[in-house]
Amino acid sequence: QVQLVESGGGLVQPGGSLRLSCAASGSIFSIDVMGWYRQAPGKQRELVAKISSHASTNYAGSVKGRFTISRDNARNTVYLQMNSLKPEDTAIYYCNAVLKQRAYSDYADIWGQGTQVTVSS
Repeated sequence: QVQLVESGGGLVQPGGSLRLSCAASGSIFSIDVMGWYRQAPGKQRELVAKISSHASTNYAGSVKGRFTISRDNARNTVYLQMNSLKPEDTAIYYCNAVLKQRAYSDYADIWGQGTQVTVSS
């Protein structure tokens, strides 16, 4: 019953910026880690960035210095600010969360449906 919904994707020129949002909803007790992954055609899905409940972050080397991940715990929402976008950033971006549902004591790994980011001139 927990769902992640992404928004903010679209078409942008090289050097431009986008901000992705992902809101978790449903019967959530707590969220440990939230992150963003991406998958481009012909490539495997890869970690872009993740952020823990205490705001520790980790970034892929290809995006470090250009992207910033953040979260709003009160809204169960994670953001990805993407600056200086490059054509190679073009991919479907997926939100991920490791969380506890209210009905269960163990952690669940939840994925959003993805949002398309296209960087092209």
